Amino acid sequence: MAEASNTNPRDVDRLGYLGLGLMGTPMTRRLLQAGHQVTVWNRSESKVTPLAEAGARRAVTPRDLLTNVDIAFMCVTDAAAVEEVIFGPEGLAAAPGAGKLVVDFSSIHPDAARDLAKRLKAANGAGWIDAPVSGGTKGAEEGTLAIMAGGEADEIERVRPYVLAMARRFTHMGPTGAGQTTKLCNQVIVGCAMAVLAEATRLAVNAGIDANRLPEALAGGFADSIPLQLFVPRMVQGIHSPPLGHIATMLKDLDTVADVAQATSTPVPMASLAGQLFRLAKVVRGAEADALELYKLSAVER
Repeated sequence: MAEASNTNPRDVDRLGYLGLGLMGTPMTRRLLQAGHQVTVWNRSESKVTPLAEAGARRAVTPRDLLTNVDIAFMCVTDAAAVEEVIFGPEGLAAAPGAGKLVVDFSSIHPDAARDLAKRLKAANGAGWIDAPVSGGTKGAEEGTLAIMAGGEADEIERVRPYVLAMARRFTHMGPTGAGQTTKLCNQVIVGCAMAVLAEATRLAVNAGIDANRLPEALAGGFADSIPLQLFVPRMVQGIHSPPLGHIATMLKDLDTVADVAQATSTPVPMASLAGQLFRLAKVVRGAEADALELYKLSAVER
């Protein structure tokens, strides 16, 4: 297998990707398919091997990865995981960072993004872009993700061509933390949509109509949306593998919404209700279950 190297024969930015989960693996594949040199790292080696076989280079540690790339993309579970990758033993902060960028696709608290960016810059001079994503695993596989970014304008433009190999839309929303705040707005809409669509779908089933036809029947009307077309068939047919996202991830984001809402005196009654439904789903279905299993909470024993 190819190992990380300082060689950059194409005279373009060398790319790295840390965190090869549901989103990271297909996003890395798209970079490789676009012809980019990509070095990868993941806590569990089993997820590295398929990408190494597809042409990615292996990094032994996060420090090793940033030492040998110009732009490091990252998508991990939560702020604690981001902290560990950056400031843990052999983390990104231990590598030379002047002129380099870290682009974090993870969804974390905006305050955490600002704090991490400041501390990383002080540690090794690396720049930071918070760039959470929307579109789920399907969007990652198809390159149709919407990515909202916070950071310096020139740094956003530097990474734009690479990001657009993985996404359909890449929008600069403002300074560091703005991407994360925009993602929270996204999660208010998506989390509430999941809850409302689960409710409408259960009503259809319990009333004896074919819920599979709801997307067709409502297409083009005011109720039509991408979530309607994508989520309802999966709910009705029990399609949860691969998951579009985990219950724990949605709950984490809705809990962050509640925290930011409190800090900004913003009423969020619908998002708060959705958060409690996902908290119940976590207890009943499990943290790692597909978020759309929210629908199963209303199942009636007959």
